[in-house]
Amino acid sequence: MTFTRALTDGERQRHRTSFGTAAGAYAEHRPDYAPEAVRWALAGAPGARVLDLGAGTGKLTGTLLGLDDALDDALDITAVEPDAAMLAELRRGLPSVRALQGSAETIPLPDGSVDAVVSGNAMHWFDMAAAGPEIARVLAPGGVLAGLWNVFDDGTDWVAGLARVTGPAAIGPRDVPAAWRIETAELHLPRTGADSPFHAPEQAEFPHGHRRTAESLVATLGTKAGVLVMPEQERADLLARARAHLAGHPATAEGEFTLPLLTSVLRVRRRP
Repeated sequence: MTFTRALTDGERQRHRTSFGTAAGAYAEHRPDYAPEAVRWALAGAPGARVLDLGAGTGKLTGTLLGLDDALDDALDITAVEPDAAMLAELRRGLPSVRALQGSAETIPLPDGSVDAVVSGNAMHWFDMAAAGPEIARVLAPGGVLAGLWNVFDDGTDWVAGLARVTGPAAIGPRDVPAAWRIETAELHLPRTGADSPFHAPEQAEFPHGHRRTAESLVATLGTKAGVLVMPEQERADLLARARAHLAGHPATAEGEFTLPLLTSVLRVRRRP
């Protein structure tokens, strides 16, 4: 199976709905987000009401909560997630957060009720022809939309090698810095070519890291959509290649190590 070509609509739907089957593993093994990246994502928002859209198990939501001590105004956070299993993990892990079932295309909030919409490793699944106007609807005037992605820093030799042995199903075009910049530059625009309610796109990257062992990093790769939808034997073979690569490198063979990441951000603004 290859993921270098564009997915069909049916494949996209299968990928975007695959995460609920691994909600517990996702909650355990996916990284949080660099706080500096989240602060940059929110810069210029007209207020402190923030929607985490496509919130998954709450990885970005948790980082937002952690920012409260460093901000002048406490954030008013709402999380919206379509998958029931992922939402259940979010509610279990972050019981104080208002968490609602909904999607980017159908957001269960009133008009103009948030000042910023952020999305962690999910904006590429949005149908922006429908989601763009819906996000603009719930944003206050001057509001911002920001997608955040944790990408592998393939400037590190063993990370580049891991990408080679696992292929794009595990570490795909949005998962390394250079390709991420290209893949997300116009992600706020509808694929139909229709006008967008957002403008002034900006991209920025912030150093981050994730403490892992070889086994926990293999488990992290196992939560990627391209891996989740693989036939069982194909998935097992991919993860075995990852495990062998990590076992053969001095930096990752034993004990804990830091997986070098960048939290990369695309930020756009609601048109007046």
